Amino acid sequence: MKYQEEFRDSRKVRAIVAQIRKMTTKHWRVMEVCGGQTHSILKYGLDELVPAGLEFLHGPGCPICVTPTEVIDLALELSMRETILFCSFGDMLRVPGSKEDLLSLKARGANIQMVYSPLDAVKLAKDHPDKEVVFFAVGFETTAPANALSVLHARQLGLRNYSILVSQVLVPPAIEGLLRNPETRIDAFLAAGHVCTIMGEGDYERLVENYQIPIAITGFEPVDILEGLRSCVDMLETGKVALENQYKRSVRANGNPAAQQALKEVFEVKNQRWRGLGELSKSGLGLNEKYQEYDAARKFNLNAGHKKETGNCISGEILMGLKKPTDCPEFCNRCHPQNPLGATMVSEEGACHAYYLYKKRGAHNHEQHRMRLSI
Repeated sequence: MKYQEEFRDSRKVRAIVAQIRKMTTKHWRVMEVCGGQTHSILKYGLDELVPAGLEFLHGPGCPICVTPTEVIDLALELSMRETILFCSFGDMLRVPGSKEDLLSLKARGANIQMVYSPLDAVKLAKDHPDKEVVFFAVGFETTAPANALSVLHARQLGLRNYSILVSQVLVPPAIEGLLRNPETRIDAFLAAGHVCTIMGEGDYERLVENYQIPIAITGFEPVDILEGLRSCVDMLETGKVALENQYKRSVRANGNPAAQQALKEVFEVKNQRWRGLGELSKSGLGLNEKYQEYDAARKFNLNAGHKKETGNCISGEILMGLKKPTDCPEFCNRCHPQNPLGATMVSEEGACHAYYLYKKRGAHNHEQHRMRLSI
């Protein structure tokens, strides 16, 4: 972003914080549904700037974190086949399956390739006609259009050796799942601006209407997040229930029609299992009948089943906003980025990873210190 500095301006931050402090009279819990927002909140110390009665809850906003164990196991199974070149983004390589992760399998000689775009995987399929190239298509609405375009591009090129292992999830059904949970303690939501840039405001308007809960669409810089928070607190304190768009420089009411058309062409909505949240109705995307030949699970006759989470990891409760990383006895003990016990410590968007970087006990993090001094 060309003018990034204005969204990190310390004077603007202090002014918004002063307004939030002035209007906050009760204990409110606001959940951000984006791992990038979680990292900004902790990196800039926003959780320590706001009033003590105002609490950030960290939601299931990390696509790597919510990919269930059974899907990781399918990726491992495919990677062990000699005829397959398995392609993935780098942060997926260390997410634990039921027994190991992709990185350890790669170290043992498996044909696993890290890529930066699904189109890189399409190129590999074109360059290696003797191999079946499978791309690990994970993420929210933000990554789904590129994954859809990779399928369209592969068909245009006439490639029969390209397919995708799909674990695409949708944010609004996850929010709905959280709100239906009797243990939930969420008073308002900060919605992720990049998701709304693709999909628009419609699904969030329905959530506001159906569940009578305030939602503010916001971005990822300190000023963005605090403006969204100010909007939520104002609605909570005055009893107003609405959807407010605090990220209008990127989000339009109808989103990105071209991206939506690519999704509509290639995918269909389906039920989806999430790590921590379980199976949520109509919360995922799968290849539709027209593009089934590019579905790796179908092509290689895979059956995910259901794998129960093992060990002492509480990532499921963290993803639901029921606990914080510091509530876990393994945090900063056996569990750290060099030895992650769960997905929320693996991913740079995971809450545990963020807490390790910016809140681990006794740490002197120079980057954190510098960022906080700038505010």
